[in-house]
Amino acid sequence: MQATDLLKKTDKLPNVPDVVRELIQLLSDPNVKYSDLTERVSHDQTISLKVLRVVNSAYFGLSRKISSIDEATVLLGIDKLKTLVIASGFSNSVKKVEGIKLPEFWADSFRVAELAQWFAKRTPLVQEDEAFTVGIVHNIGRLLLHLTEPEIAKEIQSLVANRKAGRVKAEQDLMGFTTQDAGKALMDLWKFPAGIGDAVQHHKRPFSDGEPNPLACVLNLACYINACIRNEREYDLVREGFPSAVAKAAGLPEGIIYELDDALAVGDGLNQLLH
Repeated sequence: MQATDLLKKTDKLPNVPDVVRELIQLLSDPNVKYSDLTERVSHDQTISLKVLRVVNSAYFGLSRKISSIDEATVLLGIDKLKTLVIASGFSNSVKKVEGIKLPEFWADSFRVAELAQWFAKRTPLVQEDEAFTVGIVHNIGRLLLHLTEPEIAKEIQSLVANRKAGRVKAEQDLMGFTTQDAGKALMDLWKFPAGIGDAVQHHKRPFSDGEPNPLACVLNLACYINACIRNEREYDLVREGFPSAVAKAAGLPEGIIYELDDALAVGDGLNQLLH
């Protein structure tokens, strides 16, 4: 069995809107025009409504209601627009998945995305938008597995839950590849920028394939902090277990370890806005 075999079940693949795929491809262009972004958003009713909803929410605190999509996108700004479209597109890509509680899955993905962006702001080697995007999709391979091979996914979960194997080993033993490999295959199918797929594939083990990818390293750190938050780990233990070699490869300053309390405070506010 190969990771690409999961992609052959086309009727079960996540249904990500074309506007999201187009936007992500635009993100890789440093000379992208604001008009190109807003044009694509305005052609998608669901995304347009969410843009208006966010701009008119208490998050912005405007004194008047905004009803024009053009004005709303200007007020939102390019960075927040990109974030909203990407996050909204993926969170609505599937409605029900056997073996996964979707609200928890996406809340977890959003928090990893925000943490990846937090780290990206502190290194010159990674772009913030790319970090957020890769955080949103970092676990998309697991979603793909549950959609296409629910019985295998259930067996893997059982092995992990009973502590008979770690997730990576269980996936390798049962399938011959990992869900990170599957995520990379899906990113390639959707024609995402190559760096995003590579980071998804290697973030669990950023040093396993020669020179580490800084984006994969940032994602690795985001997943580490997210696990600490999820397990309510004490701050001293967070610092003690922090992968400093990964942080160095990501281009982060040595003093980043003293800022981890700020990282632990990162929430998933965006997740609240999207639903």
